[in-house]
Formats: sequence, C-alpha cells, structure tokens
Amino acid sequence: MALRDTALPEAAGPRPLAAPALDPADRARLLAGAHHDPHSLLGAHPVPEGVLFRALRPFADSVAVVVDGVSTPLVSEEDGLFAAVLPLDAVPAYTLRVAYGGDEREVEDPYRFLPALGDLDLHLVREGRHEELWRALGAEPMTHQGVTGTRFTVWAPNARGVRVAGDFCCWDGTAFPMRSLGAAGVWELFLPGIGEGTRYKFEITSRHGGRFLKADPMARRAEVPPDTASIVHASHYTWGDAEWMAHRGDVPVHVAPFSVYEVHLPSWRPGLSYRELAEVLPAYVTDLGFTHVELMPVAQHPFSGSWGYQVTGFYAPTARLGTPDDFKFLVDALHRAGVGVIVDWVPAHFPKDDWALARFDGDPLYEPGDARRAEHPDWGTFEFDFGRVEVRNFLVANATYWCEEFHIDGLRVDAVASMLYLDYSRDSGQWAPNVFGGREDLDAVAFLQEMNATVYRRNPGVVTIAEESTAWEGVTRPTDSGGLGFGLKWNMGWMHDSLQYIAKEPVHRKYHHHEMTFSMVYAYSENYVLPISHDEVVHGKQALVSKMPGDWWQRRANHRAYLGFMWAHPGKQLLFMGQEFAQGAEWSEAHGPEWWLLDDDYASAGDHRGVRDLVRELNTVYRATPALWERDTDPGGFRWVVGDAADDNVFAFLRYGADGAPLLAVSNFSPVVRHDYRLAVPEEVPAWAEVLNTDDGRFGGGGVGRSGPVKAANGEVLLTLPPLATVWLVPSAV
Repeated sequence: MALRDTALPEAAGPRPLAAPALDPADRARLLAGAHHDPHSLLGAHPVPEGVLFRALRPFADSVAVVVDGVSTPLVSEEDGLFAAVLPLDAVPAYTLRVAYGGDEREVEDPYRFLPALGDLDLHLVREGRHEELWRALGAEPMTHQGVTGTRFTVWAPNARGVRVAGDFCCWDGTAFPMRSLGAAGVWELFLPGIGEGTRYKFEITSRHGGRFLKADPMARRAEVPPDTASIVHASHYTWGDAEWMAHRGDVPVHVAPFSVYEVHLPSWRPGLSYRELAEVLPAYVTDLGFTHVELMPVAQHPFSGSWGYQVTGFYAPTARLGTPDDFKFLVDALHRAGVGVIVDWVPAHFPKDDWALARFDGDPLYEPGDARRAEHPDWGTFEFDFGRVEVRNFLVANATYWCEEFHIDGLRVDAVASMLYLDYSRDSGQWAPNVFGGREDLDAVAFLQEMNATVYRRNPGVVTIAEESTAWEGVTRPTDSGGLGFGLKWNMGWMHDSLQYIAKEPVHRKYHHHEMTFSMVYAYSENYVLPISHDEVVHGKQALVSKMPGDWWQRRANHRAYLGFMWAHPGKQLLFMGQEFAQGAEWSEAHGPEWWLLDDDYASAGDHRGVRDLVRELNTVYRATPALWERDTDPGGFRWVVGDAADDNVFAFLRYGADGAPLLAVSNFSPVVRHDYRLAVPEEVPAWAEVLNTDDGRFGGGGVGRSGPVKAANGEVLLTLPPLATVWLVPSAV
C-alpha cells in the first residue's frame, strides 16, 4: 500500500459523531469474506449527519481519517472495524492513518475508488467475446483516479465473496474484500500502492462456506515452483523484430519451407535461463538450417515431469527460466536470427491442484459439472467445459495472447483428438452422446473453430497446428467451409507406419512395404507435418537411431536414410532435439540431449557429427529446392517412379516445384549396393546430378555414389544405389 510515516495534527474542527452500527448480517458477511459489496460498507458515504467513514484494518491499534492535513480518529467497532461520522457537506479527498504497534502510516483507502473496470469489458466477459481478456481480468498495474496501484479482477461467479491476499498483508485477505460487479461474475478491487513484483492470490469463500486461496487464472507471472503465488507484472520489453513481424506472413506456410526443431527449453541446455538460451539456441538452429523451433509448453506448470503438458498458469511463461520479459527476449533473438517460434498449447485439460483452476470458486467452473465429462481418463486431470462461453473465451483469448504479447508465430495444439470425441478413452456408460446421438463433442468443435478463426483474423502470418491422431475430416479445412480451421496437422499415420517399417530387419521389410507407401493415399486430405517428436523417443519407444536394426553402422545408415526419405516426402518436417545427432538413449527431461556425444574426446564423436552434418545439409538443400515444399498440398507436386519394389526395399518418387522443376528422391532400405538400378524419369531431362546422398563419407557413410551427372536415355536412368541410403537428384546439363 502507499505508506509513509506521518506526524499529523489531531482534529481541530467539529468533533466526530458516533457511526451507526452495521447491520449484524452485513457485518458477519464482511468479516467472513462473504460480502458481495464491501464498498457499500467501507470507505466514505454521505449520511444525514455528514459523512460516514468506515475502515477494516485487522490488528491495527488505531485508524484515523486525514482530511486537508487534519487527522480525526475513528472509533473501534471491534474485529478490526473503525468508524466515525464527520459533519461534512460532501465526501472529501482523504487518506487513512493506521497505527500498528506505534508505527503509524498514511495510506490510501481502497474503498474510496470507483470500479476500475468498464461496462464494455464486463459485457464482453459475460458474452464470452472479450478477445483481449488479459486486459480486463487479472492484476493490472495502473493509475486510477490519479493514484498508482493495481487493479485486481477475477471471474468467480459462484463465490459468496472474494478477497485479495498477498505478501503485503501477510497472506491474510481480511482487510481487502473485493466487490462483485454483477451478472458477469467478476470481482474487482483497486489497491493503491501495490505494484509490480507483488505476490498475491485470491481468497475465495464458496457458496458452501469453504474458504481457500487460489492463484490468479489470468496471472501473467508466477512464482518458481514449488511456490504457487501469482505475481503482479507489467511488461517493459522493447521488441526488435519489427521486420520479422512485418514479413512473416508474406508467403503462406503451406507453400513455404517449414522445417521445425522441437525443443524442451528447460532441458535443451539444463540450467540456462531464457536470456542465456537466447545466446546459443538461435545460433544452433540457424546453423542447422531449421526454419522454426517448436517449444514444448512454456506456460506455467507445477510439475516439471509433465514437460509442461499440465498447465496451471495459462497466461504466464514458466518462471523456472526467468520473467515474461526474459521469454520475450528469447523470442526476439530467434526472430532476429530469422527463426520462427511455435509453442505447444494445451487447451485439452488442466491438473487438479487445489490452488489452481480445479473447482475454482468451490464449484466446477472451468471443468464441466457432469463428472462423466469433467474427468480426463488418461491423465488424471480435468477437461475444460467447452460449452461455457466464459471458459471458451478464457482459452480463445489465451491463444491470441501468446501470439500478440509474445510474438509467437504458431500454436501447436496438443491432444486435439481427446477434445473432439465424447467417448475418448471411455467405455460404454461412461459418456453421454451429443444432441444428435453422436460421439462428437460439438462444443469442442465450436471452440476450436472459434479459436482458429480468431487467431488467424487477429494475427496474420501465424499458423495453428493440430496434433490430431484420428481421421477426423476437415482438420485443416477453413471454418467457413465447415472445417476446424487449422493451418497444418501432424501426420500421425505416416509417423506410425514409417517407424514401424524402419524398425524391421531389411530382410523382413518387403512384407511391410505398403507401410511406407500408404501415406500417399491420403497425403492431400489435409495439410500435413511429418513429426518425429518427443513422444516417439520416450517411455521405452527408444531414440530414433536405436529403433533401427543392425549394428551401429547399420543403425546410423538407417537413421540417415530415413531422414532423407522424410525430408523428401510431401509434408513439412519436425525433428525432436537429440535426434539431429543420433543420440542413442531416450530423452530425459532431467538431463536433456547427450551433448557429450559430440565432444572431441568421445571415440564415436565423428559418427554423431556426421548425422548432424547430414541434417544441416538436408535443410540447406531443402530450403533451396522449391520442389520439396512449394506443392506439399498439391497432388500435382508428386509422382511415384517406383512404389512397388518391395523385394528391393526401394522407393523412388519425383517432387515438382511450381515451375515444374523436378527432384528425384530414391531410398534403398536394403544393406546392399544396387548397381545399374533402372528408373523411369521425365524424358525432357537429359541428365541428373546428386545433390544429396546420405551415404556420403561426410555424414559417416560408405561413400557409394556418383561424382558426376548420370545421363538419361529414352526416359530411363541407371543409378548406383548405396546401401541403406537415400539420394536426391536434380536435372543437370550433360
């Protein structure tokens, strides 16, 4: 509070009169933290005898009202209440002088201020249409009626009362009850003198009589776990990425190169803060040629072992690595290095921690009231109530918040399938059908459509990406055509099938040949990303190189060949950290990538560096070759050359750019060299030259390949195919 030591004269004017007693019911509710309108009881109010002043200051020895420099004592009414009537004609400007154990301080009275939230904000909150909800709810430092302080607002429609508690009042909210602002369910209090860095929570009294402390759902900053308080925050960051922001939407993402490096920030380089990561991550990503990074969830989460997928603070970047402005510094550094930033966003569920969103005001609020809908069966969490407009608003505004406040370029939406189906992971009797008798969650569909439409309308150049593991139709179809409205979708089918194929011994692969070709049956049904994500290298699934059969050389060769196939296949690319240098162990969030594998004193460092060099070369050639990305969503951009050579374990196809320029990709998933392998190629191309060979000695391969162009004759070319390798060829002069 705005405190200052004072030495003021005692009252020199008319003597104060006794205050009328509070109605016993009002008094009881006020002291119990269950009054909806404490401002009607506290502060200054005209009465027939003058102006009634009443203050609630628990543990104070005395309270006086100061008007025009004259201090008039208020009379104790017990329980921390002090009151008196001054014979004044109108409510004056005043402050309070409060004494605790001989220490007197002059403070502003929070209960003399009008609401600091406008009617339009309240209307939009009630309608569920406040697209900048973070500007209306939460803790907002401001100057109000000429006084600096912080406006606290919270949505708690079922509460009997709400108070603000924090480090400024020893976490006892008795002195700071909030007022209800009506049908919107919002509670508000402006606290003078409270500023940035203040820790706080909301002390809620439920309609059932329970009282508990809750972190602010809209908090923009939070404490470092295991501490759970919210922190008053205002950003002071000055962005330096204007050029990036102005041009990031110049080329639609589905016709642009899009190669993503997935990162778990706390473990990529354990111990580094956001600002320290900004010194190394952009350089590493640009050196390897990725166009984007995808950050596993950065929103505040209490348990690090959840990797961020159990969020309690949807509006606060995790405090483990620094402040919100520190996170902006990292995003800014990536942008200035030419790297886009995607964040994982988790609207499917939230944990049950008693200090967070669960039963926020004593009743189901963010979660459905129906227990069959509230519980997420897989993760021991609650699902959001997508049918409640305020909850949808909370999430839609959150999506735009990350894009607008943190300049995020994309949202990868986690666990979309679990939102779309009422019977997801539920047995018969554990779910209720929709109004049409179906299993589709119509409220979740409407929410996803609203979220996507809002994000794209407000943030040109941003892309939304669905992790959706079923065959739901129209995930990337525009919302005005009935689709969900995502820009891209993870191709989980391709990931599952191709990994199953590559894990087989080469002698058995011919029986699984279709697992590598089936993806082209549906490749253009959606706009796809090919993901080798964190989910594929944990929980006993093994790291990518360790999925491969054979000895160490063969595993690395398979790994390189697979990446070459992946980068050439229609769809955008995503690779999880550690897989770019063939880390053999599963990822551990406690330790991160095994960087020591690249150290000079490690015997096989060259092997791992070779794979990393291949990834760099893949990205370099990929970005320079429009045929590999320009027509990812156009069936005319792909043609099989050999799709049925199961006995040979060979796949060959052509990719075409918008100008018709082709690239020939050939993968040999057998451990034998295939000499003079005949392939049909476009007759107008007289010769072909290798632009990439995963068996190149630079990458740790055997060096089988051609150094010069390969002539074509009568629309055919004879190639030497290296063992367990992928080669890319482009037209060349003879």
